Amino acid sequence: MSESVNVILTRPKAQSRQLADTLAGLGYAVEVFPLLEIAGLPQSGELYRHLQSVLDNLKNYAMAAFVSPNAIHAVFANGLKWPAGVAIAVMGEGSRSTLAEYGINDSNTRIFSPTDPFRSDSETLLENLDLPALRGHATVIFRSETGRELLADALTKEGVTVDKVIAYQRLVPALTADTVKQLFELLTCSGIWVVSSSEALRTLEKMVVQMAGENAGADAVVKMHQINLWVSHHRIAQNALNSGFKNVQLIGSGDENLLLALQSRP
Repeated sequence: MSESVNVILTRPKAQSRQLADTLAGLGYAVEVFPLLEIAGLPQSGELYRHLQSVLDNLKNYAMAAFVSPNAIHAVFANGLKWPAGVAIAVMGEGSRSTLAEYGINDSNTRIFSPTDPFRSDSETLLENLDLPALRGHATVIFRSETGRELLADALTKEGVTVDKVIAYQRLVPALTADTVKQLFELLTCSGIWVVSSSEALRTLEKMVVQMAGENAGADAVVKMHQINLWVSHHRIAQNALNSGFKNVQLIGSGDENLLLALQSRP
């Protein structure tokens, strides 16, 4: 590699750590700037009790769907042993890798996921599910407080009983003085911003607008729209273009596709 490339990872800190180490080992200059924070459910709350009740009865479901690696971590965090015969559905390669961390793979569990790395979404997942086998049975979807309803609605229309279970919280990081300083410096460098969710993209926009109004002037928004933005899904890419971002590259889901995209740069 002829030059050091700044790579800006925007996943939550815990998710970025291993990838950051890998990239640094390959000679890239890495910055971690989380656009989302992940938190567990308060153990005294009804949502936590509901989650535990579902986990205690997982064997009664034909399939469990995880909307993200965060949902997988939330469910497996306390040493859960996955019941035999319960299939799993995930959205992309990142989630498959996370399942592997807990010993879950195609050799011991039936795992459904999109086969197109550029379309890691509910629509593509539905194309790969065995819907006839699910009809008349129950499926659980592990998610955060907010999210798309497409998967749940489509399964319900197919005659599948769907339980939507909140497993974790997604929080917007606070815009502190240190965060503002780091954000402004990152906007002015020539780094590659890696964004893997539309929610994270919206957080970036909100942060920059707030920062521009309070500290950095209107040119902060202009700088944001000029960053090199690499995204994992075509929907994120379209949202970015619609919002005025000028340099958007679709690289597909999973760390491997990011590494391939970096290594193929001229």
